[in-house]
Amino acid sequence: MSFDTASMTPQDSLIALMVAVSASDETIRSAELFMIQGIVNTLPVFKGYDADRFKQISQTVFDLFEEEDGLDALFGLIRDALPEKLYETAYALSCDVAAADGALDDTELRLLEEIRYELDIDRLHAAAIERGARARFAPA
Repeated sequence: MSFDTASMTPQDSLIALMVAVSASDETIRSAELFMIQGIVNTLPVFKGYDADRFKQISQTVFDLFEEEDGLDALFGLIRDALPEKLYETAYALSCDVAAADGALDDTELRLLEEIRYELDIDRLHAAAIERGARARFAPA
């Protein structure tokens, strides 16, 4: 691990999920990175966040993806650090990152499904969040 995962903050957890979605297809696209940066720079949930932690969190996600049960470990870390009131926020940010490059592949869709399950996002709420992401990233 790149750093002490016991010190993960809720914001670190949100970033870890966004990075995981971006990296799920084994290619981190510029549009996805710009989306993550924009989210971190503008949303109130990241106010006061130390952006220097981004690289450490990203490396932790990459390290976990190399392990056999790494995704389960990642979700364990996220559930430990993320308050339930931010579960829907986490899912919404994940959907925005997945939609940022204009294409959703099967690995991204499977990871989003896993996030819904792991964070116990109600199906109706998930559908509304997904529809919002589709609307925001629809081409002209």
